[in-house]
Amino acid sequence: MAKGDSGAAEAAENVADSPMLRELEKRIHELEGLLGKKTLEAEILKEAMELAPPKKPRSPSVS
Repeated sequence: MAKGDSGAAEAAENVADSPMLRELEKRIHELEGLLGKKTLEAEILKEAMELAPPKKPRSPSVS
């Protein structure tokens, strides 16, 4: 291993143990959960739109 490689490995270990990294990973997990929830909602709404009867066109209101 070259001399500079050990410094890079040490830096990578420090980042891996970082509280900031854990916080970011936690946030990513939360966002992935929200994305999954929103995707499911969109799929449900899409199916509901396909199953719903078509809207009747409105006639213009007379004033």
